Amino acid sequence: MSADLHIAIGAYDATTRTVPVTFTKGEIVHIRSVNACHDEAGGYDAAATAIRVQEVARGVEHKIALGVITSTPPADEETEEPTEAET
Repeated sequence: MSADLHIAIGAYDATTRTVPVTFTKGEIVHIRSVNACHDEAGGYDAAATAIRVQEVARGVEHKIALGVITSTPPADEETEEPTEAET
């Protein structure tokens, strides 16, 4: 994994048992949930989850390199009125 992929792990969500993760490489920002890891007692394991996030990051970086994950173009602020056929 390259040093120019930045990873930010958000707060653990006990309901979904996931963490939100933001992967940033240059202009590309990819946000997704990653399944969290838990210890033998069922508690959230932040260290193991960080390792899992690194594994996911390798896949994200590969998809960015292939062009599967790209930057989203800005939304067009002007909206067109629907035509008669669309209403």
